[in-house]
Amino acid sequence: MEQRLQAVYKDGVLQPLESVQLEESQQVTVTIGDPATSQDPAGYFTPEEWAEADHDDISLDEIRQAFSTISGSLSEVVIALRQER
Repeated sequence: MEQRLQAVYKDGVLQPLESVQLEESQQVTVTIGDPATSQDPAGYFTPEEWAEADHDDISLDEIRQAFSTISGSLSEVVIALRQER
């Protein structure tokens, strides 16, 4: 099960801001993200990338064709591209 939620780090403890469905002592993997960039898509791209994209005239069919070449998870591809930066 994967769940995305907001949490606060206080006194050395990460505290969820909402109820979570976990068993006592269950181990989980936590990914820490900065709310400023995780909620603002502008933070994902450089100003130069936004300027270049402003001139793109790409059709929906071209987007569908490009996505069809991605094997596996699109999120994994995006994460790998960001790590290359």
